[in-house]
Amino acid sequence: MLKMLSRAVTTAVRISTSTMSSTGALHPLARSALCSPNSGTIRPFTRSLWMMSNNGAASGYRPKLFGSKGPSPVSCECVSLHTEGDKAFGDFLSDETKEEKKIQKSKTLPKMSGGWELEQNGTEAKLLRTLSGEKVTVTFNINNSVPPNFEEEAEQVQGQKSAESEPDIVSTPNFVVEVTKPAAKHSLVFDCHYPEDEVSHGEGEEESDIFSIREVSFQPEGDGEWKETSYTLNTESLDWALYDHLMDFLADRGVDNTFADELIELSTAMEHQEYVKFLEDLSGFIKCN
Repeated sequence: MLKMLSRAVTTAVRISTSTMSSTGALHPLARSALCSPNSGTIRPFTRSLWMMSNNGAASGYRPKLFGSKGPSPVSCECVSLHTEGDKAFGDFLSDETKEEKKIQKSKTLPKMSGGWELEQNGTEAKLLRTLSGEKVTVTFNINNSVPPNFEEEAEQVQGQKSAESEPDIVSTPNFVVEVTKPAAKHSLVFDCHYPEDEVSHGEGEEESDIFSIREVSFQPEGDGEWKETSYTLNTESLDWALYDHLMDFLADRGVDNTFADELIELSTAMEHQEYVKFLEDLSGFIKCN
């Protein structure tokens, strides 16, 4: 009886051990997937790629990350992108350049009276003059020198603008006058500009000034940057008598109303010349010439 009971218990233990071993062998991958710390990030990422492909589920949602339609290309020998919009843009630039060349008064720049010599470097220009040993240099840049026409904008809003009444574009740049004496260590520098309204500083003055002095300072000779460590005299709160003497000082060296008028003509011609050149360069860039 005891032998039969012992055999039954032994058989039951063997069956239980065999069942547990077979269960562990059937599901090792499932267990590792559930216990893996990266399983929570791998599945959603794989799913999102599957949803973005064209062979995914039958759902109607398809993000257009890999199948977005770009601009319609135009055949060209170069490897750059060209579109129908680029072609229309290039045609417009060609017509605009032709129209601007028609209204261009002269291909050569006007000369300044008074013996001024012109040195041009792109949009920057220098006018130089030597008078009894003194060297006078006037520097200006045509960038941002065309003031906005608010009257024209108002007419456009009201619909009153006509082709005949379109105003001429005039360049009125700020300019810096540098006066250098042979024995001096520093140059006397004037920061000048064209005010919106002509200014008058005297009651009996017959002719008003078309330009004004904004600041005056002593600066190292030939230094291209204005040193803030040098004292700068602002003319907004300056005594009128001192201001008039400063204006007379410039006039004696050839920087007067006549000079300012001619500078406007020169700057306007330079600005239009550079504008036409910019249109040509832009057209060549768009057309890949």
